[in-house]
Amino acid sequence: MTALRVVAFGLFGGAIGSFLNVVIYRVPSGLSVVKPASACPSCGAPIKTRDNIPVLSWFLLRGRCRSCDAAISPRYPVVEAATATLWIGCTLRFAKIEEAVFASLMVSTLLALAMIDIDTRRLPNSIVLPGTAVAALWVIVLAALTSDGRLVVRAALCGAAAFALLFVIALVSGGMGFGDVKLAAFIGILTGRFAWQLTVSAILIAFIGGGLFAVVLLLTRRAGRKSAMPFGPALAFGAVAALFLGTGFVHRTLGL
Repeated sequence: MTALRVVAFGLFGGAIGSFLNVVIYRVPSGLSVVKPASACPSCGAPIKTRDNIPVLSWFLLRGRCRSCDAAISPRYPVVEAATATLWIGCTLRFAKIEEAVFASLMVSTLLALAMIDIDTRRLPNSIVLPGTAVAALWVIVLAALTSDGRLVVRAALCGAAAFALLFVIALVSGGMGFGDVKLAAFIGILTGRFAWQLTVSAILIAFIGGGLFAVVLLLTRRAGRKSAMPFGPALAFGAVAALFLGTGFVHRTLGL
């Protein structure tokens, strides 16, 4: 793997992160992610190209709007840096360029959904459903090009199994939203495209991570026993962790 490929993925990931900031801010409000152009939310001044360089511009501006000096949330460069890091991680994790691009796009979608769920306690259908459709279509096309129908079968079964599991949990518990159920199907297709063990790992890590996070919130009294807690971030984290940990995690954990 060349250093050029790593740099390219990092730069492109940063650009995608900049777009994700727009998605995270606008989609929950029902706004277009295309028009109008990005502007300062305080004074409405359009953001110039030189002030829209991922991560770097925030530091050069010292976290302030050039026009009105209003503070710019540090979350913007954090999302951009996180996306760039994930893209670099994906290209290091997957030797095949097709697998690296697929994983990078999917984890970017998960990052946006996790941030939106934290902000609004919602997982918008306008992201989850197209994301699931793109993942499924990608797998179908890949299977056709490689003459490997097992890809489609495995991804479909993993998506259906993850959906069914969380659907049952949602019905029984009453505390899980249907957005989480739909997100589970997306994650099942994403991870099942590589191996069914990754789907098991993703769900397992999600419940472990979500449970530990809930305990921390309860112990620090930042949430009560009846407080609504977003599960989307835990599912997203589980999927990303499973991709990077590989099949070995579920084998070691469950003794398979």
